[in-house]
Amino acid sequence: MKASAFEFRIRYLLHLIVYALGFFAPWNYWLHLDPPGPNAHSWGILAAALSKTGVVNIGVAFDLLLVLGILFALAGAFLRTWGAAYLGSGVVKDGAMHTSGAGSVIADGPFRHLRNPLYVGTFLHTFALALLMPASGAVFSIVAIGLLQVRLMLGEESFLTAQLGTAYIAYCKLVPRIVPAIRAQVAGSGARPAWGQAFLGETYFWCIAVSFAAVGWRYNASLLIQCLIVSVGLSFVARAFTGMKKPAPSLP
Repeated sequence: MKASAFEFRIRYLLHLIVYALGFFAPWNYWLHLDPPGPNAHSWGILAAALSKTGVVNIGVAFDLLLVLGILFALAGAFLRTWGAAYLGSGVVKDGAMHTSGAGSVIADGPFRHLRNPLYVGTFLHTFALALLMPASGAVFSIVAIGLLQVRLMLGEESFLTAQLGTAYIAYCKLVPRIVPAIRAQVAGSGARPAWGQAFLGETYFWCIAVSFAAVGWRYNASLLIQCLIVSVGLSFVARAFTGMKKPAPSLP
């Protein structure tokens, strides 16, 4: 079930394809799984379902789901930035798998609490985007991204086990793969985080989080989708800066 080196190399393209399919839901042309209309996205459908329970009205239901979307977007952006600050944005964006420059396990920042903060951050981010998708597209994206993240995790862990051997196996026994431990499970190596480069490298995720927080209160999913497209464009601009210099690689 682990991802191949080729899948790892094109992982960003694979994410883009999954999200695009989630938003367009092309299967609806034949299967008609989702209702038509301006509020036929998951946000509107879930809000209507919540209001029908009688616990909250439709306005409060929209607000509650928006708050969840903001929290998912912020959590995803934070986890990815925290990880990239120690891993190095150049390594995060690279198409090849890496070990540390010294050939040893380096665990700092979020990597002391869980092994895959970047992948977990992307998965949390997916829940925010899913609110803007038709229901079938949302389910497809969450499942597909989840499976893709697991495949990438297993692929990297297999690579690191082969490269680092018993040191990495011992690290894996102490640090959970997905659900973070509240307390750090291993001692840090004293690496300094590169926050500026990390924020630049994760521009897209922060732009989405800011868009949900600032524009979401207009209850316009189409406007948020436009913000998403702008965020993708800004991320390419930021990538030109983060790709200029690659920091010493650390633990993925």
